[in-house]
Amino acid sequence: MLSIENLRVVYHDVISVLNGISLNVQDGEILVIIGANGAGKTTLLRSVAGMIDFYDGDIIEGDIKMNGDSIKGLDATDIMKRYGVTYVMEDRPIFWYLTVEENLGAAAFSRWDSRVKPDMEKVYGYFPVLQKLKGRKAGYASGGEQQMLAIGMALMTNPKTLMLDEPSLGLAPIITAELFEIIRQLNASGITVVLVEQNAHAALDIGNRGYVVETGRIVLDGTAQELLANEDVREFYLGSGKKERKSYKDAKRYKRRKRWL
Repeated sequence: MLSIENLRVVYHDVISVLNGISLNVQDGEILVIIGANGAGKTTLLRSVAGMIDFYDGDIIEGDIKMNGDSIKGLDATDIMKRYGVTYVMEDRPIFWYLTVEENLGAAAFSRWDSRVKPDMEKVYGYFPVLQKLKGRKAGYASGGEQQMLAIGMALMTNPKTLMLDEPSLGLAPIITAELFEIIRQLNASGITVVLVEQNAHAALDIGNRGYVVETGRIVLDGTAQELLANEDVREFYLGSGKKERKSYKDAKRYKRRKRWL
């Protein structure tokens, strides 16, 4: 459904972040993308969502296709309306001065129709805590509640593909577990999910396939179970490798890339 072909992205005309990434997302799956901070994961999502220009970035090579159509160069609104791709950024983009229900209504601005109220009730079904807080200013909600609201706002756009950037960031483990179960339910309802996540174990537990990104390149891919069983993935991202690391230098990025290659 989504195909990224040899994508190269630079910021401010000089900072190369993506260096020829190619991957695909199949209809109806949960695709997990893991990697260290600065590997290029967020830039990848921004590029697909049509938001790279906002950050003074440019796609200088490659293409992004949805159902065979190139979406490179389309703005975020066009991509969302035409192809149903919605991006939830990692900084929980909500209107803190509006109530929870007003936030959900604002998110439906692009498709205001008779289904808005039923869809809002559907969001409350996934996130019952939001219904209890619907009259409260969103800025007073906890971090977990704000993340649920951000995802709920994304659902109000009727997405076919939901891209989530670090949804568990800063959340307590019990809230993270609840959130990932809801993501699994959303996928079971027919929404394709692209999940960028530092909590690799939790993400791969619900994912179908995954890619490992290092310094703007794909260095490993496979099914979620294959990645969970991979010794290097376990050592660098799951904290449970079998080999004892002899010194700190073994964790440096050039060492890691040498091992992947």
